[in-house]
Amino acid sequence: MSALSTNAGGPKGLPALISGQILKLIGLAILDAFGLLLFYAFWFSGNTALALIIAVITIGMNVVIFVPRLYPLRWMSPGLALMILLVIYPLLFTVSTAFTNYSDGHLFSKEQAIALHSKATFTPEDAPTYRFTPYVNKADPTDYALWLTREGDAGTEVIFAKEGEPLVVLEGVEPEPPEEYEGYRPLERRELVAALSVLETAQFGEEPNTVTVVSAARGVAARSLQRYVWNAELNGLEDRQTGLFYAADDETGSFIANKGRAEQQELQPGYWVGVGFNNFRRFVESPALRGPLVQVFVWTVAFAFFSVMTTFVAGLIMALVLNSPDIPGRKVIRSLLIIPYAIPGVISILVWKGMMNPNLGVLARSFGINPPWFSDPLWAKIGILLINLWLGYPYMMLICSGALQAIPTDIYEASSVDGANPWQRFWNITLPLLLVTVGPLLIASFTYNFNNFVVVEAFNKGGPPIPGTLTPAGYTDILISYTYRLAFGSGRGADYGLASAITIIIFAIVAGVTLLQFRFTGQWEEVSENV
Repeated sequence: MSALSTNAGGPKGLPALISGQILKLIGLAILDAFGLLLFYAFWFSGNTALALIIAVITIGMNVVIFVPRLYPLRWMSPGLALMILLVIYPLLFTVSTAFTNYSDGHLFSKEQAIALHSKATFTPEDAPTYRFTPYVNKADPTDYALWLTREGDAGTEVIFAKEGEPLVVLEGVEPEPPEEYEGYRPLERRELVAALSVLETAQFGEEPNTVTVVSAARGVAARSLQRYVWNAELNGLEDRQTGLFYAADDETGSFIANKGRAEQQELQPGYWVGVGFNNFRRFVESPALRGPLVQVFVWTVAFAFFSVMTTFVAGLIMALVLNSPDIPGRKVIRSLLIIPYAIPGVISILVWKGMMNPNLGVLARSFGINPPWFSDPLWAKIGILLINLWLGYPYMMLICSGALQAIPTDIYEASSVDGANPWQRFWNITLPLLLVTVGPLLIASFTYNFNNFVVVEAFNKGGPPIPGTLTPAGYTDILISYTYRLAFGSGRGADYGLASAITIIIFAIVAGVTLLQFRFTGQWEEVSENV
């Protein structure tokens, strides 16, 4: 009996096992319900790819839970799910977007764009007009209706109009709006202000007999007609108000009337289509897009290189100084020196920006140091490097301190016996062994600074501007900030397809530079073997 009582599967262990299984099933049911809710929301909003990713993650989690052989993956599954959702999916989406015209004017699929235009209405010149009183559903404060009245030869016509339902012509009733009708009540004056935006865009009634609000301030509504009607045979939209025909151009994802003529018109929004390598071709061939690309690229490499070099040199010097046992209060000093690393970078950048203000900054008012930080290209670059030095040296100091502690002391003792001076020990022992340890971190720091958008944007938004360029670019712009301005800040709207294409190009450049640096890291390791 004692053996049975202590067995996990015995009488005492059975309730715990059952309760554990119940809790597992409850947790899985909550996960499945949440996944199903997200799948439903994304699928019916037209985001099919994200809906399928959610479905794959949810099904995968269920498989991991129920298949005994996959038990070790249970603890990794949340991390794997987040990696798929937050890393793999954005990467795949970025790559796929680079080959489309996805932009501000082309955010929808063709079917979605047609459905959106089909909702547009217009009021014909001879359409009957009505006086209206807005009503609201007592049970649903977002459900509105209109009490319509119109004087005619046969008396006053009274209509009650709901959204998406046929107009109801009321006969034998007083035209004065009642206090309640079919569960609806008149809107109060304080409620009317909040409801105006909904009333002015809503369509009351059912096609083809609909009523729209012409002037909410004057309380006037009128009969309306659907403006754009899809013609599947001619592959275009007929404009019933102007008589124009907007043909669907499946190469550019646009609805165009009078194509190729002086009076050509384009209906917005269009729809997204695949454009192949057109975005890459635009970036390489178009002078307006290429613009100061070479200048920006050279500064990007220089910015990343000098940022790494200055922070590494400053951090190494401080690490060497604090590595000496003769320095009193080393722990306190080291704690104070990492404060810039603990403060959020944006706050530090804004503080430095204020200090460098030519009129009110501390440097100008207290010390008389007033270089043109924001107007001169050279001083602007020096200012950004100075700020990046302040932000990055604590990190380099920490990793160099750890690497110095890992170097065996007997190597230094042997070099002292051989007569090496401190300078020789540093160049021939300390630095080679240090680079073996921190080399990959220096490469990672270079890659980070290659795309360090925050410091450029927060300090001076890439300024001062480069004169004579067809695209917005500044002397301190790096590739990522130039791409941001090119895609989103050019005044032409957001061009996600072009931005994605340039992002892939930047990735290729960074990957190539990183591989080249790893080759140098291998050379450092060969040097360390000979120390």
